[in-house]
Amino acid sequence: MILVVSGPGGVGKGTVLSRVLESDPLLWLNRSWTTRARRPGEPSDAYVFATRSEFERQIEAGGFLEWVEFLDYLQGSPVPQPPPGHDVVFEIDVYGAARVRELYPDAVLVFIDAPSRDVQEQRLRARGDTEERVMQRLAKADEEVAKARELGAEVLINDDLDAAVEELSSLVRRARAARR
Repeated sequence: MILVVSGPGGVGKGTVLSRVLESDPLLWLNRSWTTRARRPGEPSDAYVFATRSEFERQIEAGGFLEWVEFLDYLQGSPVPQPPPGHDVVFEIDVYGAARVRELYPDAVLVFIDAPSRDVQEQRLRARGDTEERVMQRLAKADEEVAKARELGAEVLINDDLDAAVEELSSLVRRARAARR
């Protein structure tokens, strides 16, 4: 199974997904690359943090399944190489999700959103985003929601972390059962 988790910045998708990954040893995260700087408090393994030239060399080598310039940085998903017997998880933007869906039509797409833009804004500020970045991400959010709906993604509202984790875990169980 291929699971693609996307959503606007600051909605808590990384937090939800990390808890699901911790509880399910058969899920393998295809770690994305980015050229943006690491946020204060962000784990060093949240992404492969690369320079622009390292990222561009990886593009030239055909090492990305998909990549995009987002706001003012590059981000992309390397070609997945999961251990045998594992399901692949992508945590990527909704445009990357569209590309994965083109390559893997049976991929399960999940779009995580905040209960409101006000809540999203509070979360962005709490994680230390600059004023400019907060405004950019909020402006982009409704466009991302529309794209997710166009793709037919399952929409999960992260208004209660435990409930969101259980909902995503349940989606994984149903996708595996449907595959059998």
